[in-house]
This record gives sequence, C-alpha cells and structure tokens, in this order.
Amino acid sequence: MSRLHFFILILLVSISGFSQGMLLPVISVIFETNGESAAMNGFHATALYIGVLLASPFMEAPLRKLGFKPLIVTGGFLVIISLFSFIWLQSIWIWFLLRLLVGIGDHMLHFSTQTWVTSRSTAQNRGRNISLYGLSFGLGFAFGPFMVPLVKASPSLPFIVSGCISLAAWLFVFFLRNEFPAASPDETSGDNSARRFYRAVLLGWVAFLPAFGYGFLETALNGSFPVYALRLGISIDAVALILPAFALGSILFQFPLGILSDKFGRRHVLLVILIVGALCFFTAGLFPSPHVIGGCFFMAGMAVGSMFSLGISYMSDLLPSHLLPAGNLLCGISFSLGSMIGPVAGGWYMQRFESANLFYFITVILLGIWLALIFGKTKQTPADNRYSSSAS
Repeated sequence: MSRLHFFILILLVSISGFSQGMLLPVISVIFETNGESAAMNGFHATALYIGVLLASPFMEAPLRKLGFKPLIVTGGFLVIISLFSFIWLQSIWIWFLLRLLVGIGDHMLHFSTQTWVTSRSTAQNRGRNISLYGLSFGLGFAFGPFMVPLVKASPSLPFIVSGCISLAAWLFVFFLRNEFPAASPDETSGDNSARRFYRAVLLGWVAFLPAFGYGFLETALNGSFPVYALRLGISIDAVALILPAFALGSILFQFPLGILSDKFGRRHVLLVILIVGALCFFTAGLFPSPHVIGGCFFMAGMAVGSMFSLGISYMSDLLPSHLLPAGNLLCGISFSLGSMIGPVAGGWYMQRFESANLFYFITVILLGIWLALIFGKTKQTPADNRYSSSAS
C-alpha cells in the first residue's frame, strides 16, 4: 500500500468522523431550539447506530464481489446526498431516515477502508497503521462540534459546510485502484458468509470486546455522565470542560499506543490500558470533585481511548486474511451494540440504585473485559500470505 493510498483512506475516515461529530450536536441544538423533548432527541440520535446494525449483515458479500473501491464510492455518495438533503427536507421523521442513511453510508465507508488497511498491513506495522486510522477519525469527530455555532447564522449552514467538505474528500477515491479482499481457501467447497462469521467469532471473539467496551464507554460518558455530574452538584460549565479531557487524552496517546502494541503485542497493551482505565474511573468515583474527575478523564482517555483501534489490530492478529472482512464487520457491530447499550445501561443503573456511582459501574465493565482477555481462549492463526508491503 503506497503512502498516497494510505493517506486517501485516512482522509476519508477523518471526514466521516467530522460529519458524525457535526450531526450529533447540531441536530440536538436544532431540536432543543424547536422545543422537541429530550426523549425524542435521544431516540433520534440512535438512528445512526440502527443504520449500522441494519447494514452490517449485507456488507461482506458485495465487498467480495465488487471490491473495496465501489463500496467506498457508494457509501461516501450516500453520506453526501443525505447531508445535503437535511437542507431541503424539514421533517423530524425524514431527518431520522436521513441519519439512518448516514449510518449506512458511513458504515460502508468504514468497513471498506478499515478492511483495506487491516488486510494490507503487516504484523510489524499494523498497530501503527490502525492507530493512525483511529486517530484520523477521532480528530474529525472532535472538529465536528465546531460547526454548532453556524446554526446561529442558519440551521442549514452546518450541513452545507459538512456536505461540501465530504464531497471534496470523496473525489480522492477515484485516484485509487480497486482491489479485492483475500479469497477463502474453502470458497470452492461451500464456504459462505454464515460460516465465515462463525469461524471469525470462534477464533477472535475476545478481540471484539474492546470495540464493544469503547462504544459503551463513549456513549455512557457523553449520555449519562452529564446527568450524574449535575446530581453531584457539578456545574454545566465544568461538565463542558471535563468531557473533552477524555477525547484529548485519546488523541494524544492513540499513535504511541499503536507503536507499543507493535513492539510488545496487542494483548499485553490492552491488558495494561484496561487496568489503568479501571483505576482512573475508580479514583474518580472515590473523589468526585471536578478537578479530580477531569484529571481522571484525561488519564483514562490516554489509556482506554485507544480500545477500539487496538481491538481491531488484535482481531487482525487472530484471524486469517480471508476472515478479515467478517472480523471487521463484527468489530463494527460490537461497537454499535456498545454505543446503544451504554446510555441505556447507565441511565438504568442511576435510576435503579439511589446512591449509584456511575464511575464504579464503568469500572466493573472495564474489569469484565480485562478478565475476558486474561482467561479468554484464543488461538492466533499462523502467518498466511498477507501483503508484505507496508503503508508509510
């Protein structure tokens, strides 16, 4: 994989992150201004993840038949058309459908680019490449909310800007030469998608847990922590400063942790960051002051903010090349399930237990994944004929 090829792929995923990071706060602000209920606002936000889950079972077969590039082109086009459609179609339920379509398009783009990167990376540079991939999405997602002030000028302006930026990045896809994922050695003897998914789960189930954990953590912090913080008497202004601390820590340490995972092994690094993250949230639960929580969020972001990218790299270590499309899909499904369960489980926990400490709940989840990595039985596949070329 050439440098230009790799650069185009991470550019695409950064713009995808930007559009997602823009949609969530912009639509929330528009709905709040229009007097929509908080419940409707929250339900509406699930549309993107519903789109991911609906599309996931139907992704692998087209990828094998058409190759990486057509899926990226189709997914990007779907996202761009949906973003511009927000300008002209002003119905709450049509917007729900458009968010669902953005979820489907983004998942097509993510699945294709992610599988392309993992399948064309060697064991020696996989952690670095996937960390750069995750970092580019994280940076894009972090810049998305900066579109919110444009709502004051016009509610359509954030969608116009995001749509134009996405269109400009999408045009770079046409410089790529189409490639196909590795064929299964059993393809001629009745191998099918269901069998590949089963084998991917059998060989790599433990690697899907960090993706689930990251999705759970991300939405629990963004969805449940503000409520919990207000109950503790922490001001809204302080919450607005505390939450970005996690993302900042994640961005700063994504690449270094990827390099370390190449040197010391994905599983070892995951075990260390999970225990560090659990200790950070446990400390935040013991000393719930804004300064301590902010510091703990930053350190937790440095550690577990890379769970998703490290989980993908670990999955790529465990599975042979022909199972990587199924493995990447299962990582996406795990992340989406965690993202949907996070705010629901966090809200239920705080409602069910009167003196509930949200940080202890998060600590237990992280320790559960840590124990699964300790005791989970996985068998790393022998080196298969992967591409020896590396992305620089």
